[in-house]
Amino acid sequence: MASLNYLYGKPQSQGDFKQNPEDFVVEEELDIEFTGEGEHVCLQIIKRGENTAYLAKQIAKFAGVAPRDVSYAGLKDRHGVCTQWFSVPVPIKKHIDFSQLNSDSMVVINQIRHNRKLKTGCHKGNRFVITLRNVTNHLDVLSRINAVRQGVPNYFAEQRFGHDGHNLTMAERLFSGEQIRDKKLRGIVISAARSYIFNQIVSNRVKEHGLAKTWQREVFLLSGSNAFFEDDLNDEIVERLSQGDILLSAPLVGKGEKGLTEVERIWLEEFADWHQGLASLGLKNERRSLRVVPKDLQVKTIDPKTLQLNFELPKGCYATSVLRELIEHKDVSLIEKPQNGELET
Repeated sequence: MASLNYLYGKPQSQGDFKQNPEDFVVEEELDIEFTGEGEHVCLQIIKRGENTAYLAKQIAKFAGVAPRDVSYAGLKDRHGVCTQWFSVPVPIKKHIDFSQLNSDSMVVINQIRHNRKLKTGCHKGNRFVITLRNVTNHLDVLSRINAVRQGVPNYFAEQRFGHDGHNLTMAERLFSGEQIRDKKLRGIVISAARSYIFNQIVSNRVKEHGLAKTWQREVFLLSGSNAFFEDDLNDEIVERLSQGDILLSAPLVGKGEKGLTEVERIWLEEFADWHQGLASLGLKNERRSLRVVPKDLQVKTIDPKTLQLNFELPKGCYATSVLRELIEHKDVSLIEKPQNGELET
């Protein structure tokens, strides 16, 4: 992340991030109306200092089902206080009081039946409350707030790439012919490779054009969808962009040339081996929004060295991508206990 270009210039303030679990509060927001009946029980849980996969195993053990039968919308960071939903199959005539799982690290705050299990990505976004400590220049942070409210580069964050970029090292080995037999690890490595290339393309665009300028021919992403199309710039396109109906985008590369602009093809030459490797795995070209806009971004000065940020992001976007445009932050939680594979989604 350090080498990626900043949209608003490198911040002049430093600060500590996640000094305590309570400094990183996340609330998952679902877009589901529960039926109140059915063979699945949905659990809303507040967790502290535990990762999502571990809690899923605990729920499975308590319910007497296989770990794979417990599902959730997205992974949440271990080092924080996070509210998220899980689902577990429970026969209609059987009642389980999941509040018996309550402990210092997790509390079940809601339990409701539903007619289907939760699927990955079924949430609409996450609400963050972040406390930054030992801030060296809080006025520099405040001076950037209005700019950041307009959006920041939609970079994938460091969690995607593993501690010290381990997932990218594995990707290099994969594309050199080494086999990864663990399907879950293989998926993480492939995702990391695509994410890395995406970040580099976005960084190039930030450096040369920023995120506001529109090329004469673009690949546009339909808002709220994975669908995309290529078109020349015209009055209708300009209007749809202004209304947020379509978005500027960058590639998540795969097989074929569909969904790539001429400039992107040139930029991708540097990553030809990885691009070819991803294509050989059968992945299709996809697109991701260039910019992410933090909704309702608010800042509160607790004292000159302590700031609290409050904002909402769509699913799949990272709070740290917002933070990096505001402050040069040090993740204190990683100093003693580095974690791989945990994503903010």
